[in-house]
Amino acid sequence: MSKIHAVVLAAGQGTRMKSKLYKVLHPVCGKPMVQHVVDTMASMQVQDIVVVVGHGADAVRAKLGEDVTYALQEEQLGTAHAVSQAAPFLQDKEGTTFLLYGDVPLLSATTLSALLTYHEEQQAAATVLTAVLPDATGYGRIVRNEAGEVLRIVEHKDATEAERAIREINTGIYCYDNRKLWKALAEVKNDNAQGEYYVTDVVGILREAGEKVVGYEAVDPEETMGVNDRVQLSEAEAYMKKRIMTGHMRNGVTIIDPASTYIEADVKIEPDTVIHPGSFLRGQTTVGADCVIGPQADLTNVEVASGVTISYSVMVDSSVESNSSVGPFAYVRPGSQIGSNAKIGDFVELKNAKIGDGTKVPHLSYVGDAEIGDGVNIGCGTITVNYDGAVKHKTTVKDGAFIGCNSNLVAPVTVGQNAYVAAGSTINQDVPDNALAIARERQVNKIDYANKMPRKGKKQS
Repeated sequence: MSKIHAVVLAAGQGTRMKSKLYKVLHPVCGKPMVQHVVDTMASMQVQDIVVVVGHGADAVRAKLGEDVTYALQEEQLGTAHAVSQAAPFLQDKEGTTFLLYGDVPLLSATTLSALLTYHEEQQAAATVLTAVLPDATGYGRIVRNEAGEVLRIVEHKDATEAERAIREINTGIYCYDNRKLWKALAEVKNDNAQGEYYVTDVVGILREAGEKVVGYEAVDPEETMGVNDRVQLSEAEAYMKKRIMTGHMRNGVTIIDPASTYIEADVKIEPDTVIHPGSFLRGQTTVGADCVIGPQADLTNVEVASGVTISYSVMVDSSVESNSSVGPFAYVRPGSQIGSNAKIGDFVELKNAKIGDGTKVPHLSYVGDAEIGDGVNIGCGTITVNYDGAVKHKTTVKDGAFIGCNSNLVAPVTVGQNAYVAAGSTINQDVPDNALAIARERQVNKIDYANKMPRKGKKQS
């Protein structure tokens, strides 16, 4: 196989989105549209990816980073003019070049690989990715000769009645012989009503030069959908969501109700995990085997090991080791690490906390900026008092400690190994190993106190 290159057009303004956010940066299943295109190219080991930027160029660079090459289109003079901005990076290279668009995020590596294979088998100068639609109104039509080769692409407004009856349309996606692309592109003129340079004219130029141009029909036309407004954005989201769900289910994941479940594009889930309705799995979340996620679990950039149960809870930028449970109604904030066989129960909040193996925080507790050892029991209503109004301080609870209900651990403080903290204590000094700490006022009973107090409704003398 020859060397593969790609030009991704991402310079348009996208005014129909009616948004401050540059069009190709609008997310589909959690990832910007242009990132989907670049990631697909990367998965195919494309050698050179040149992204043509214009409006919002700095924002696109910030999102895509240094893994691609950027070409700047300062003036918007048509698609051929946009492609030509990549010439300094590609025109002297051998191989095959894809032409793609940053607002066409649904194209799969399977489809593009098939397009590439067909292009090379046909030894064509250019191969057009086509689609057959029930209603082709508004699209450029593919006109073929008797041998099936592409003669020309005719825009709808310029087509005859016979040409308008053709249902095979140009998707705008191409494979080119790289050297022949740049030679033909130099001959594109702007003698049209709009005064713009159109990349579709390359087909006619190649045909006039005696070159072979063919078309490859996409198996699923929906993959070729471009996104120009919020309605099409929602349609692309629905299509990709279905693709993601189908992929996970075919790989052995049970999704009880795909319609009420949201899983973003980069999430990874191992077999025999069950995802219950109302759950959101976002970002770089990974879920091991034999887990039960949900109902209504919301995970963002979370590493979940095997055998974990998470229900009615929110976790962000955290991890949980094997055979642990989280929830219901827990909130695990960034920087938290939950060990194996641990329990994080109802109405528990963790923040930047390390929870050891076998440790239990069953309910109604806040553990922040803390390191909790193995086999610790944190009683109901326990608070790590980590903030003094200016600085966050650390609480350390060592292995085997027992923290009684309604305790306040005023950081910085350490509770030693196998130590006990009596219920209702406020601890502001370190507790030695194996000690019992009691820090509360002695109970005093005032005998007959109630009879001396004024009572509601009782006439006062």
